[in-house]
Amino acid sequence: MPNKKKILMVAMPSLHFFRWVDQLKDSDFEVFWFDITGAGNFVERISWVHQITNWKLRWNFPGRIFLKSKLPNLYRCLQKINERRISSEFERIITEIQPDLVHSFALYVSCTPILSVMQKHMSLKWIYSSWGSDLFYFQHKANYLADIKEVLKRVNYLITDCKRDCTIAEKHGFTGTFLGVFPGGGGFDLEEINTYKKSKEDRNIILIKGYQGRSGRAIPVLKAILKLKEELQSYQIIVFGADPVVFQWVNQKDLINWNNFEIVGKIPHQQVLKLMGKSKIYIGNSNSDGMPNTLLEAFCLDVFPIQSNPGGVSAEIIEHGKNGLLISDCNDIKEIIVLISTSLKTYSIETNTEIKKAYSYSTVKTLCLKSYRKVYNDQNI
Repeated sequence: MPNKKKILMVAMPSLHFFRWVDQLKDSDFEVFWFDITGAGNFVERISWVHQITNWKLRWNFPGRIFLKSKLPNLYRCLQKINERRISSEFERIITEIQPDLVHSFALYVSCTPILSVMQKHMSLKWIYSSWGSDLFYFQHKANYLADIKEVLKRVNYLITDCKRDCTIAEKHGFTGTFLGVFPGGGGFDLEEINTYKKSKEDRNIILIKGYQGRSGRAIPVLKAILKLKEELQSYQIIVFGADPVVFQWVNQKDLINWNNFEIVGKIPHQQVLKLMGKSKIYIGNSNSDGMPNTLLEAFCLDVFPIQSNPGGVSAEIIEHGKNGLLISDCNDIKEIIVLISTSLKTYSIETNTEIKKAYSYSTVKTLCLKSYRKVYNDQNI
C-alpha cells in the first residue's frame, strides 16, 4: 500500500468510533488507530485497521490486580514507573508511522493528551471531531475552556455532530476549515434498521433513555411518568441504559410495582434497535449533549421523539409539534407531563425521508471520504 495516504486515528475503543472508521474500509487510505487508553486489546471488528493497543504497561506483572485492590497507594507509586506516558508513546508512533493526517475523536479524550506532541509537529494536519458535550458543556468550566482554546488554536480541521458546536468552536478561536456535520458514529444502515421495524399496530412501547449522571436527566421523566399512571395503562414503559442512581430511585417508588414497567441497564446496541422498532414514543432528556445518536435512530425507525434541546441542538432536526416534541427545560416535570400527554393523542408513524437520506450510511460515507480527500488536497496549512 505504498501509494495510500496514512490516517492516524486517535480514539478510545467505542462503538461510535468503530462505526466511523468502518467507512474507510477498502478506501484509498491506510488507516492506523492509536488506542488512547492504552489498555485495550485488538478489535476484530476493525481487523483491517493497523491497531496500536495495549501499550500502556511496561510490565503486566503477576499479582498486579490484587495489588491494585489491596494496596492502592503502593500500586500508584509503582505505576508511575510502570506506565508509559501518552505523549512519549504518541511521539514514537508518529515517528514510526509518518502519518499524513491525525484525526482525534472527542476533545478531552483524544486531543488534550496529545496536544504537546502536535504542537511540535505543526506541519502535520490535524482533524478534531467534536462529540456530545465536548464544547457545549465544558466551555463553562474555566480550566477546561483554557484547554479547549489551546486545542482549537492548533487543529486545522473540525467535524461536529451538530451545527451548534461549529459556532461554539469559532467563538473560542477555531479559524481552520469546517468539514461539516456528521453523526458521531457515521451513517445508519437503513436496510439493516428496517428489519427491526414493527407495524404501527404492533407498537406499544414508550422507550426512555435511563441516563442520569452529569448530563442525563432520566429521573424528571420518570417523575412525569408517575403522574400519568391512568393514561399509560395500555402502554409498556421500558427504561434502558439506566444508571445505578436511576435504579435506586425507581426501587423506592411505586413505579417498580407497575405491571407495565421495566427497567434495564446497559444493553447491546442491537437490542436498543430492536426496542426502538417496537416503540411508539422515544424520550431522551439531558442538560447537555450533541446530536443524540438515539434520537437519530428513533427517526430512522419511525419512532415519535420527545427530546431535550440543550443549546438548540435537537431543534436542528425536530420541528416541534410536527415530527417530534422538544423539552425546553430538562428539569420541568410539569412540561414533560404535558408533552407526554400530547404525544399520546397526536402520535402517528411518519417516514422522515429527508432526515433518513441525510443520515444514511451511503450518504455519510460518501461525504466522509470526500472530506478526507479535501484535507489531503488542501495545501493551505
